[in-house]
Amino acid sequence: MPKPHPREFRDDVVAVARKGDAPVSQVAKDFGISDSCLRNWLAKADIEDGRRPGTSSAESSELKELRRRNRLLEQENEVLRRAAAYLSQANLPGK
Repeated sequence: MPKPHPREFRDDVVAVARKGDAPVSQVAKDFGISDSCLRNWLAKADIEDGRRPGTSSAESSELKELRRRNRLLEQENEVLRRAAAYLSQANLPGK
């Protein structure tokens, strides 16, 4: 897999493609990338700018963090549930 292009490069190519002076295929060829690559960049830029529905990178990273935190809290809850069960067994009469 090729190394990803820098963010600044992608932003510049998307800006040139959005001007509409040349077809997308010509812009892609001028910058040495494939048509599909540029179309993907344009779609992602539209989502980031709110022009299309979808999950932006900020929302995606927030969702990832919330899922990580949720797993951690579930693990802590399980530990507390087991501790409570163990301690309740120790307090039963006849032991």
